Amino acid sequence: MKRFFVLLLIISAFSSCGPTTEIEKSWFEIGTHYTPSPNNKILVVALVKDEYSRTVIEDNLVKKFKNPAVESYKLLTKEMIKEAKPEALEKYVVAGGFTHILLMRLANLEEDVYYVPGSSVSVGVGMYGGYGTYFGYAAPIYTAPGSYSSDKKYHVETTFYSTNPNKLLWTGTTKTENPKKLDKSVNVIADVVVDKMTRQGFLVR
Repeated sequence: MKRFFVLLLIISAFSSCGPTTEIEKSWFEIGTHYTPSPNNKILVVALVKDEYSRTVIEDNLVKKFKNPAVESYKLLTKEMIKEAKPEALEKYVVAGGFTHILLMRLANLEEDVYYVPGSSVSVGVGMYGGYGTYFGYAAPIYTAPGSYSSDKKYHVETTFYSTNPNKLLWTGTTKTENPKKLDKSVNVIADVVVDKMTRQGFLVR
């Protein structure tokens, strides 16, 4: 019975920490839309701190587009990203013939810390019949103390621009709770964003 109760606590903890992704807010200019075609070429830029994450994110985003799309890490060095000079980006946009740019960044990170109590159950009078009985019952519970855990919420902003004219076409912010793997989380975020674009009528396939 005690082991079953502890198992329920573990299952409950994992269930409450499962990753979820949803759109918090989005905007696009009414009357504008985007249709994938060979004539369109997208530059995908992930504005993150480390190169590994940037590579994973951009590779995953590029896979979501049917028309030509290029990862920025193949053109822009990490030093160029850090310097953040618009003219440097403009140079590669023009030279590469890009018609659109998709940028993704971590807009905010929330972390809620909470206490998970140790396991305990209601007991009957019988456990007090002798010190041996009491020890056998209470010791396993004593060795399973409470602990602190946390929920992390990642708010990711995705923006989609045309290059000629240089204009914001679509923007949206997603919230992902307790992501476990970067590549899977990026895929989910991309799916949620594409689904939102499609349902709004902005993305026409």
